[in-house]
Amino acid sequence: MKVLIFGASGMVGLGVLRECLVASDVTQVTTLGRSPADIRLFRKDREDAGFNYAVSNKLRQVVHADMFDYRSIEEQLRGFDACFFCLGVSSLGMREDAYARITYDLTMAAAQTLRRLNPEMTFIYVSGASTDSSEHGKVMWARVKGKTENALMKMGFGRALMFRPGAMIAMHGVRSKTLAYRLLYPLLGPLLPLARAIRPDQILTTELIGQAMLEGARRGAREGVLESPDIRKLALRMA
Repeated sequence: MKVLIFGASGMVGLGVLRECLVASDVTQVTTLGRSPADIRLFRKDREDAGFNYAVSNKLRQVVHADMFDYRSIEEQLRGFDACFFCLGVSSLGMREDAYARITYDLTMAAAQTLRRLNPEMTFIYVSGASTDSSEHGKVMWARVKGKTENALMKMGFGRALMFRPGAMIAMHGVRSKTLAYRLLYPLLGPLLPLARAIRPDQILTTELIGQAMLEGARRGAREGVLESPDIRKLALRMA
């Protein structure tokens, strides 16, 4: 399986990249973004002590400045079985038009190009808990995310899945690029394992999200929109 990842320098995308690198059925994983993913962040854990991320011949990193126009790199975007779209920004302090420019317009530019070049691919989009599918709610970011989800599901990919994770635990050295998250994580992070022990279906890990994406690309899912419990079930289906 050949996988393309958008947003691999962020927390979710980096976690997904790690799972792609260790998955035996992924023969190639390509990251696409304005900067490469820093695989030096991956911490050596007991279960992957023998795996050398730095020399993996699966990984290709494509650095591209204009994320709204892919004409100059189209040949590098052909032949993929799945796209894991993990690119996004916090809406904090943003006007709706600016947030929609990145969340909706940028996603559509990428998806339309990939649909034309890889019509049978699986496209998995990372949205968020409480996304508003009606597109008419009071919460700005939820409306924009809902509009994006709806457009992707109508686009005609071989398979389109919308992931809506909520709280999550970063694993294997993965960390967020968002300053607010990095400041809060030392305070809230120690509480997340306890919360996960109480409600394992609501608190995900970056590992579980990556495994669920791979399983969704392999065999699909019953639902087009997956909330945290659905994502967890999909990941555990691999076992």
